[in-house]
Parts: sequence; C-alpha cells; structure tokens
Amino acid sequence: MVQRFRTERDSMGEIEVPDDALYGAQTQRALNNFNISGLTLPFAFIRAVALIKYCAAEANAELGLLASNKADAIMQAALEVFEGRWQNQFPVDVFQTGSGTSTNMNVNEVLATLAARASGLDIHPNDDVNLGQSSNDVIPTAIQLSAARRIHRKLIPAMQNLRNVIDEKAARLDHVVKTGRTHLMDAMPLTLGQELRTWSAQLEQAEQRLESLLPQLRSLPQGGTAIGTGINAHPDFARVFCESMSNFTEQPFTPAANKFAGIAGQDIAVATSGSMVSVATIMMKIANDLRWMNSGPLAGLGEITLAALQPGSSIMPGKVNPVIPEAIAMASAQVMGNQTSISIAGQSGNFQLNVMLPLIAYNLLQSIELMWASSDALANQAIADFQVNEDKLNEALDRNPILVTALNPVIGYNKAAEIAKAAYQQNRPVIDVAKEMTDLTEDELKELLSPLELTKGGLHK
Repeated sequence: MVQRFRTERDSMGEIEVPDDALYGAQTQRALNNFNISGLTLPFAFIRAVALIKYCAAEANAELGLLASNKADAIMQAALEVFEGRWQNQFPVDVFQTGSGTSTNMNVNEVLATLAARASGLDIHPNDDVNLGQSSNDVIPTAIQLSAARRIHRKLIPAMQNLRNVIDEKAARLDHVVKTGRTHLMDAMPLTLGQELRTWSAQLEQAEQRLESLLPQLRSLPQGGTAIGTGINAHPDFARVFCESMSNFTEQPFTPAANKFAGIAGQDIAVATSGSMVSVATIMMKIANDLRWMNSGPLAGLGEITLAALQPGSSIMPGKVNPVIPEAIAMASAQVMGNQTSISIAGQSGNFQLNVMLPLIAYNLLQSIELMWASSDALANQAIADFQVNEDKLNEALDRNPILVTALNPVIGYNKAAEIAKAAYQQNRPVIDVAKEMTDLTEDELKELLSPLELTKGGLHK
C-alpha cells in the first residue's frame, strides 16, 4: 500500500507528514532528525504529559485564559491518551533535544488534532494545548509525576506484597535451623525464619526511603515556564494546576517553592534513582541468597529447591536452573547502570535548564518498572513455593564446628578454637570432640550446643 502524505506548516515552513498521523510538523521534524536508537519514551511518561495537559487546560479555563469549549475538547483528548488510546502516535526517539521539546510538541499536536476533530474548533498545539506552559517545565514535571505515580501505585505495593510473602514463609520456617554463613564460611546457626525476615526488614527500610521522597517528587515546577520566572503563565496557574492534579490523582501535589531549581536541576530524580539502586541491591542480595541456597542439587548447598520452571540446558538433560533469581539479578544490574546515566544527566543542568531530561525520564521509569516486576517475580515465582531440604540442613548443622563459639564463656576462646580445629580435621561432630577435650558432661554439652537455643542469642553457661 502506498503511504499518503499531507503538507503541514510550522514556524520553519512546510513539511510532509503521513496522512494518517495525528501529529504535525514539529513531531515530523523530530522523526527526521533523531534516528538514534529506535527507543521511545515509556507510555507511562506520555500519559503523565497528557495528564499535565488535562490539568493545564482545566486551570487555564478556571483562570479565564482558555475558552471552556476549547478546554473541554483538550481535556477529553488528553483523557483518551491517558487511558491508553493512540499509543502509536508517540514515536519520537528518546535521544532527542535535551529539553524534551519534541515529545512535548508531539503530545501537543496529537491532542490538538483530536480535540479539533471532536469539537470542530480551531485548536492550536502551542497557543491552546501548551498555553501557560513550556517544554522546560512540562518535561521535568512529567518526570516527577510519572515517577511519583509509579512508585506510589505500583512499586511500593509490589514490595509490600513481597514482604508479606516472605513473612508468611518465615513464619512457617521458624522451627528450621540451619548453618549461618559469613564470608561464605560456616558461622553460628540461625533459623530460616530469621534469614528470611532479614530480607523483609531490608525491604521495609527501602520502602520508608521511597516514601520519604514522595513529597519532593510531588512538589512540581509546573508554572515556571521557560526558566522558572513563570513568563506567559497566570500568577495563580501553578496553584490551580496542582489543585487539579491532586483532585485527579488523589495524591497531594503542590507547586515547587523554587521553580528555577526544578527546571535547572534534576536532584530529586537523581535521589529517586539512588533509592532505586538501594532496592536493586536488596533484590540482588535476595536473588543471590536463593541461588546459593538452591545450588546443587548434589555438589552445592542444596538447602532449598526452587520451583522447576523450565529446562536449564540445551545439552544437559534434566538440568534445572534458578532462572527467576538470575533474571532479578540482571534487572538489578540494569538499575545500577541506569543510576550512572541518571547521575551524569543530572549534572547536565547548564545554567537555567537541564538538557538530558528524556534520558532521565527513560532510565528512571525503567528502573521503577524493573523493580516492581522483580518484586512480583520473586514473590510469586521463587519465594512462595520453594521447598526446604531439612535433611541437608541438619547434615551440615551437625558437623558445624563453629557451634563451639557457645562454649567461649565456659572454657575460653583458645580452648574452643582447639576443639573447632580438631573437629574440622577429624570431620567429627563438635559435641563429640568437646566431650573428649573438656570436663563438661554430654548433657551439659547438649544444652550448651543446642542449635535451636543458639539462634536465640544471649549467654549460654
């Protein structure tokens, strides 16, 4: 089929645009100029820009700057985009002008077309849809808005669900004692419940850090327009805009106290990315703990058995690998790499504008989405249904000479070290060696060296 084109005009002149495109001249120029990666901004970000246009139209109408029929048409078009329609109309490459102007105009043009078609009115992408706005405040606001919504609505609930799954599993495993490990070497015992609750506590602390960032993410630079002065915006625009945004999202958005900072800098995006790295380090720790515990089944630790999800080798029959923990470890590594890009981009605030905004938007949203998907995968495909190999745990526990640590208060560190070395060398249970090398009775040693009692801490005399 031969593609048809129409002629569109902007301030630079005429340009051919595909006849079925909802966008116009400025989007087409971006498509012609930026053939860099084939990557486009996540639709979550486009939805955020559309929501900004919705609230801006409502605010401008309330302030008497935009006719109510035009505002209604723009708001309806913005809702259509926000609800997931027209996703193929936002093709601009991530690697574009650093302000994200091409994406802002892409949304402006699509909404102007949709609004004009539905209403029969003459609606201009700059004069009407972009009224009282600049790409320089729209794109930073969209970064904060999309990140805040994704963290609040998706990531934190997913992390809470993961914690619940871990806590439920831990409660069922409080009676199971295993050998602890430090430096990957045998250490004092703990219960599997204690080990799992460590993950849960780390996740809870990460959630608290994310929650502490939300007020800053919800403090929006919208209304600062070009550089932060608010030129061409109504003095009350920022306040009315944030009221509209708060009503729509049911989250408390407020105008930034200093809009210059929100446009020139991307400090909150860098800080949020840093918290995502914190989440990623926890996810990688959990993933690697699971891989080690599952290792074997014969030549590894073999403490647990993860669910068999797929064949593990194209050449070795019967091999099954810990595929979910491996996938989560890779996702975590990606988040860590994203932080490097976001940190470099964050310091690219040259005078009054950061000029790497699309890169920040892409990587930050990817990090958030990777971590919420990883939370779901760990909860539902790894932790909920792994099986414990108690015989394997007991075998290692019975031969763990480090249990002799509990005798330190009774016989002293040096004597306990002699017993541990002898137990290692002779490959014998520490209780048998201690019975020969001390004056303690078997009953006393059983009480002092009880693995379950040792998991409760304190002094054992």
